[in-house]
Amino acid sequence: MKFENVNLLIISDRYPHENDTISSSFVKSQVDCLSGYFKSIYVISLTPLVPKCLSAFSFMNPRWKRDAFANNYEYGNIKVHFAKHFTLPFDFSRKKRGDVAFNVVYKIIKNSRIEFDLIHAHFTYPSGYVSAKLKEIYNRPIVLTVHEDRDSFLNEINDRNAVYTWNNVDKIIRVNKSDLKEFCRSGIDESKLISLPNGVSPKVFKPMDSSSARIALGLPIDKNIILNIANLEDHKGQRYLIKSMKSILDTHRDVILYIVGQGTLKRHLQLLIDTNDLQNNVILAGGNKPAEELPLWMNACDVFVLPSLSESFGIVQIEAMACGKPVVATINGGSEEIIINDRLGILVEPKDPEALAQAILRALEAEWDAEYIREHAQQFTWDKIADKILNVYREVLR
Repeated sequence: MKFENVNLLIISDRYPHENDTISSSFVKSQVDCLSGYFKSIYVISLTPLVPKCLSAFSFMNPRWKRDAFANNYEYGNIKVHFAKHFTLPFDFSRKKRGDVAFNVVYKIIKNSRIEFDLIHAHFTYPSGYVSAKLKEIYNRPIVLTVHEDRDSFLNEINDRNAVYTWNNVDKIIRVNKSDLKEFCRSGIDESKLISLPNGVSPKVFKPMDSSSARIALGLPIDKNIILNIANLEDHKGQRYLIKSMKSILDTHRDVILYIVGQGTLKRHLQLLIDTNDLQNNVILAGGNKPAEELPLWMNACDVFVLPSLSESFGIVQIEAMACGKPVVATINGGSEEIIINDRLGILVEPKDPEALAQAILRALEAEWDAEYIREHAQQFTWDKIADKILNVYREVLR
């Protein structure tokens, strides 16, 4: 089946915009790779309604601050709409968010006269839930990709909104393999389940001279650099990584850890750095970097570290590997499906700063085959993943 006359509707919890080029950039990368196959692609991002006047307050979530300036845009055959709806960061509000978001999405579809043949939703709630509600009106097939980290996913198993969503979509893509069996605990039809990982763009994330990358970023040439790129949130585990630096520096004094990201734990992590007198060796490098800067960071580092407590897949690991870099990660639900042998990196238990320190020291001292690491990452290129997604689309459209 070909898609030249097919319109695809994407509904996602987040989508990059001018003031936030990173959040859910993997969704945009997938959409960009699929765009050439379709007549039109419409993207509706479920974005919290944040008045611009509130963006100046420090208590606001950094991502919500940026969302205040999210504006509709289009490029090529892709039109992006931001469905701004009122929500609060509390459980009681979250349970109602799906219905509030649905009303805004439905209004956008009607007012913009969006015609679509297929829905691909990213994240179960609220995007998948909104899509399932749309199916009741438009009777269009739905593919749902479940991106949420493993802890969040396991919490959804007994959530009625999640179970409603899973039962009413036509195909469920989980970005790791191990969680497929968990859907069956909620009575989900096994025949609608498939595992497909997120992808990486080899044109963007590719090897380059490390010294050149460091010079471009203003980083020291003569130091060992450890890198973490993630939101500064508790489940990303940066506090354990910072604590591990005390043991690392007992052995290697020429090591610097750069943490690239924004989030609610910024002040806490900086206090942890200051309290342990690590200001010269642990740098919070900020977040919301331009997309073209991230490959420079990957190439500048000696070892990439992902100390998360919970992941669904962890695409940043693949991005680092595509640049030929080894990865030290925790056993978190996603990393163990990427680091499948000790030629690619090292796995440790989460929440263990000493084990993390020893793994990083081993990684810094080891001789790594960068070409082998890079070749492993090539199985996750977006072109290859997109081909498999198109096969899923063909199945549900039939």
